[in-house]
Amino acid sequence: MSQTTQDQDQSKKPLYGLALAAIGVVYGDIGTSPLYTIKECFNPIHGLPLTHDNIIGVLSLVFWSLLMVVSLKYVYCIMRADNRGEGGILALMALATRTQHRQRGQFSIYILLGIFGASLFYGDGMITPAISVLSAVEGLKVIAPTLEHWVIPITITVLVVLFAMQSHGTATIGKLFAPIMVSWFVMLAVLGIYNIARSPEVLGAVSPHYAVQFLLAHPWLSFITLGAVVLALTGAEAIYADMGHFGLKPIRLGWFGFVWPALVLNYFGQGALVLTNPAAVSNPFYMMGPSWFLIPQLILATAAAVIASQAVISGAYSITWQAIQLGYCPRMAIRHTSEKERGQIYIPGINWALLAAVIVLVVGFQKSERLASAYGIAVTMTMVITSIMAFAVLGRRESILRSPAKRYALFALLALFMMIDLAFFSANAMKFLDGGWVPVVIASFTFFLMTTWKRGRRALFHRLHDGELPLAMFVESIEANPPHRVDGTAVFMTGSTDTVPHALLHNLKHNKVLHEQVVFLTIQSTDEPYVAMKERLQVEQLSPSFWKVVATYGFKEEPSVPDILALLAETHQIDFELMTTSFFLSRETIVDAKEPVFSWLRRRLFALMQRNAARPTDFFKIPPNRVVEMGTQIEM
Repeated sequence: MSQTTQDQDQSKKPLYGLALAAIGVVYGDIGTSPLYTIKECFNPIHGLPLTHDNIIGVLSLVFWSLLMVVSLKYVYCIMRADNRGEGGILALMALATRTQHRQRGQFSIYILLGIFGASLFYGDGMITPAISVLSAVEGLKVIAPTLEHWVIPITITVLVVLFAMQSHGTATIGKLFAPIMVSWFVMLAVLGIYNIARSPEVLGAVSPHYAVQFLLAHPWLSFITLGAVVLALTGAEAIYADMGHFGLKPIRLGWFGFVWPALVLNYFGQGALVLTNPAAVSNPFYMMGPSWFLIPQLILATAAAVIASQAVISGAYSITWQAIQLGYCPRMAIRHTSEKERGQIYIPGINWALLAAVIVLVVGFQKSERLASAYGIAVTMTMVITSIMAFAVLGRRESILRSPAKRYALFALLALFMMIDLAFFSANAMKFLDGGWVPVVIASFTFFLMTTWKRGRRALFHRLHDGELPLAMFVESIEANPPHRVDGTAVFMTGSTDTVPHALLHNLKHNKVLHEQVVFLTIQSTDEPYVAMKERLQVEQLSPSFWKVVATYGFKEEPSVPDILALLAETHQIDFELMTTSFFLSRETIVDAKEPVFSWLRRRLFALMQRNAARPTDFFKIPPNRVVEMGTQIEM
């Protein structure tokens, strides 16, 4: 074997390994869609007759939806809009606002769209575990109809166990994800081929004219059916969001080489089954195989549903972390569940809130077909938002701008995607009163919380620093007329880089002393996922005993004051002895002002969120026994 061939083989190994890992994590949501998609398309409530042409037409719609939305839009096109390798709605929002050069109107629109898209993810994060696990456990009714009354209790038990395991992290259980999901997709493909062999005419559904014919023959019914076809696309957003974990090439390889063919084969197999046995439409997935295979099928489906739920739950943690770093969510208690992987986190507050919401959904809706009505709106609204922001990002890429032909082709393609997204969204909007309101209400409430926190923090910042002394003038005055100085270092945590912190003024007023070395430390986040280590710190020596330090972190990074101090000692020879270092923080109490900055409800909500936010000592990893908090009242 030649050296070149050996090098190529070595380079392929990591790619194939990452593609295999991506199958276990990225495709769980979209991979469990066959549990309910075809069943929901022919739900009797929609009134679609179970005829040969309608079955082939629906299969054609599913095939071309997967091709146009997942393969072309997300995997090929949208994944080009990466924020330094990171994807997802908040990463795209940060990229869109940056490419607009912060023009005020457009900047605000993209921020609002991004926040609402992130809010929709929480709705998706509640519905996905509910519908996935419930659909899998409903296989009990096929095995033994007398077990139907056990479906809800077993579903809730599985969900409680799943959420209870989150505190242990996914490092160990994650190793099982890839083999289980590979087995799942192999089973999907085999069951599909098994049924296609009995009715091979379903393969003709790859021709788009069947989809067009179906749309023209039943304009209204086909429009309603689009609201169910979109269930085959759930999880497409997760493919884009997880690209930062695995990279573009492994995700594309896993999709085109394995996942997409398995899904298509299974959908076509379900269609072939319904053609030969119309009664199977009540639950075509569980009727695809021989009766002896039902129990293994149920076990594997439940495992796949749990994995699909795990991916969404982990995504909720990640998006919360990003929202905290970008300033749209108060600090929360966060546990890191892996010493090697910084992205593996556990947020107890989010975890138990999700579990409570999921149980309410399962008990309230009872059946997966009812939950399906609530599922599509969140997915399609996120798809529309992604397409809008993709216009802003991809249309301004330098490689696109240099070629008018490429630019026009891209805009034409994005316009086509937008039309498809709007068609799916319009169809799902018809189900608003049948459960579609659930994710909209969840997203609207989350959006209200996030914007309240952002506006409140901005108003608090202005009130805190309104009338503060200029830092340079203060330092000059102190050095000229120094108070009593004591040994050690004082680190004042402050959000402003050019004014004197309230904590310092309170310390001088009450204690009338100042440490021999004073550091003003500001920790800020940027709209990029990661910041290079050489760009982490900006250090300025204001005088022989005063330093100003600005530490910048990306929205996917974890701020750590001890790490900052160690980096200062390494790069600027500023030595810190933790036992002689005190950290001074301001603790604000919100009180009503004569002229409030915003409505009574927002003020009360912001004050509540402020009181329950995680302590800075925990969030920034400051040694708690070295902290001094100086309280102040702020009128808002």
